Amino acid sequence: MTPGRYDLAIYRGDTYQWRFTLWQDAGMTVPVDVTVGDVESEIRNRSAGDLIVAMACTVTAPNIIDVVLPADDSATLPTSGVWDLQVTYPGDIVRTYVAGRVAVTADVTDSVPAPAAARSRRSFTP
Repeated sequence: MTPGRYDLAIYRGDTYQWRFTLWQDAGMTVPVDVTVGDVESEIRNRSAGDLIVAMACTVTAPNIIDVVLPADDSATLPTSGVWDLQVTYPGDIVRTYVAGRVAVTADVTDSVPAPAAARSRRSFTP
């Protein structure tokens, strides 16, 4: 099964919450029971790359997963990366339901300026 695609567009330093409702069929009549598995979601710099942040996942029976990215964690993200949402069921059966790219826009308010030595210096003469 190929995961559904959902790209995350994040503004650095903001809080995010996404809700995913999983169905076994296209008609959305048979829910995927995620209550019997371990739910995980991570953002990494690339597939099989460095872990940037593990996002908190909350399950509402039987098929709703809320994924939360707190502001403090989004403030640590690089400008791009990848993410996914997977469930590990008993018997080590792993299903990745959603995956995509992560694009991060640098923030303005509460952003940390570059050190003075790193800023370019210009002189102007009138």
